Amino acid sequence: MRRLILLSLCAVLAVVTRPAAGQQRTRNPHGKLSLECAACHRSDGWTPARISGAFDHGKLGFPLAAAHATASCRSCHKALDFKGTAKTCAACHTDAHRGELGVDCAHCHTARSFTDRAMMVRAHQLYPFPLEGAHLAANCTACHTPTAQGQLQFVALATTCVTCHEADYASAKNPDHAAGGFPRECRQCHTVTLWSRARFNHDASSFPLTGAHRTVACAQCHSNNKFTGTSARCASCHQTDFNGAKTPDHKQAQFSADCATCHTTTAWQPAPYDHNATQFPLTGAHKTAVCSDCHADGVYKGKATTCVSCHQVDYNGAKTPDHKQAQFATTCTTCHTTTAWQPAPYDHNATQFPLTGAHKTAVCSDCHADGIYKGKPTTCVSCHQPDFNRAQTPNHTQAQFPTTCATCHTTTAWQPAPYDHNATQFPLTGAHKTAVCSDCHADGIYKGKPTTCVSCHQPDFN
Repeated sequence: MRRLILLSLCAVLAVVTRPAAGQQRTRNPHGKLSLECAACHRSDGWTPARISGAFDHGKLGFPLAAAHATASCRSCHKALDFKGTAKTCAACHTDAHRGELGVDCAHCHTARSFTDRAMMVRAHQLYPFPLEGAHLAANCTACHTPTAQGQLQFVALATTCVTCHEADYASAKNPDHAAGGFPRECRQCHTVTLWSRARFNHDASSFPLTGAHRTVACAQCHSNNKFTGTSARCASCHQTDFNGAKTPDHKQAQFSADCATCHTTTAWQPAPYDHNATQFPLTGAHKTAVCSDCHADGVYKGKATTCVSCHQVDYNGAKTPDHKQAQFATTCTTCHTTTAWQPAPYDHNATQFPLTGAHKTAVCSDCHADGIYKGKPTTCVSCHQPDFNRAQTPNHTQAQFPTTCATCHTTTAWQPAPYDHNATQFPLTGAHKTAVCSDCHADGIYKGKPTTCVSCHQPDFN
């Protein structure tokens, strides 16, 4: 019974599912597309097609991303047979570059937008002209101007500045680039950030800028709009300053027009002239003197270097001692130094009378109170005659001692007076060595004193 019921049910279903007489099966317009119709169509109407959220285009070999995800199906699928749709960019996108850059749009463009510059910039960094500064924001066609069919617009395009900026170069008037003979390599002065911030690297030229030169405008030195071959001589810019200088008068003094001899690029003043490079290096107090102290007469070139050329007045006025009366040499350095007039350490050791002992501490007037320096006698008695005359122990005059003090005395002190008896006809020996002068010369006789024993020892004999 159950078998009969099942057979009857199958027969009914076969009748229900069999197409009506004369009805034909609808052909799939999408070719061999193995997708359920419900992935794109709905039962309430075939059109418009409504893509199901579960549909994954990536499984068909072409994932949809960015702008591709919002494009209509027919923009890429011109024919309903999806199976034969090409996957290359050029299949849908007309090559605006006419094959010059290949057929792979993704090398420069992204699926987000054809005008998305991110990939273009990254691709540009791989070529000889990386984009930076204002070039990053420039429109591609500003440099890659459209060309006629067959002419290059991107490949082998020159990377020199003037390729794009020839018009800027020609129109530049402050300064006039063309008239000034400026190089056409814009980067020597300009940056890719901003034209107006033009900074020429003067340090790379034959005239590096230092000091105040760094702050002057170009026109101050290049007023004649001449840049190439501009003279680097100071006078080429500062001749007026040279002519107008009056303290001192540069022209009258015949100063060199090379300002760097005295001035620096920091400021005109102070003007540290290097006197040590001349025949008269400055030492001592000369270092602190101002120029007018020595050059009040306005003479600089060929100025005499002798002391007296500046110090004649000092020489004439010197009275302790009186330099003129003493006939001192006018070469001040004989006694003075450049540090100060006093003390005046005259080198007596360079004369015929070197100073020793107490003579070293004597002042000049001790020996030269008579004002005589030149030709002064060097004999002891010339200074010590009074000492000789008043000497009483023994009485030098009565004893007829020689006036050569050094016979008995030294320059250290008058006493002791170590007379060398061994240099006479009666050398001292034995007890005689310890005897004092008066033991033998109590009679005051020294010159011609007898040397016989009895002349002193007659009492001992008697």
